Amino acid sequence: MYKNYIFDLYGTLIDINTNEWKRSIWKNMAMIYSMSGAPYKPTELKKKYWEFVADETKSIPKEKYTTTPEPLIENVFKRLYTEKGVDCSDEIAAFTGRVFRSLSITYIRLYDGVDELFDAIRENGGKAYLLSNAQRIFTEPEIRMTGLWEKFDDILISSDEGCAKPDVMFFKKVLEKHGLDPKQSIMIGNDCNTDIRGAYEAGMDSLYLHTNISPEVSGELLSKYTIMSGSLIEARQALFGK
Repeated sequence: MYKNYIFDLYGTLIDINTNEWKRSIWKNMAMIYSMSGAPYKPTELKKKYWEFVADETKSIPKEKYTTTPEPLIENVFKRLYTEKGVDCSDEIAAFTGRVFRSLSITYIRLYDGVDELFDAIRENGGKAYLLSNAQRIFTEPEIRMTGLWEKFDDILISSDEGCAKPDVMFFKKVLEKHGLDPKQSIMIGNDCNTDIRGAYEAGMDSLYLHTNISPEVSGELLSKYTIMSGSLIEARQALFGK
């Protein structure tokens, strides 16, 4: 029995489908920027967006990561305003980012068995943590909207830290912040590399869930538990025997 259960989010607890390449997104976002005094054509906006994402990623200080840097996406949305000479507050940049995110989402929902798994963790005296490769301006509202916020003892999001899984530095953030023993902790995730190999390199056991949005397994799967059905109900049974 483990004391600490460290979760991935998307593809593990939340089933989500997004598409940032839809033409309609860039058309609508170009209109939003243009109506705010920052005129863009959709193709220009899309090009600048990805250019600024690359710039922001390169600008992350080396001491923040070992292998996998993570930028703050709100800086990108702010730069898209200032590129056209429009002042932009942090609040407006974050709101613009949330509009972009909402336009990209096809659906978002919890997987079956989430509540029962967290109930089992609490009943057995465990603590639950989130370690998500994500942008806070997108992810915090989605965690709250799906009712997951109160289920965690702490939430760590890669955009806040400047690094992302499988970077061992990101795993160490949660372990060191809360004084967790890696041998008493388990990572639960749906990606064989970012979640499972990352946990292995951080000295932790893991439970692999192969869900509908998992990448294909490549190389040796280093998880202690493997649930190829992706079922959180089976995960609960594997961890707690019920």
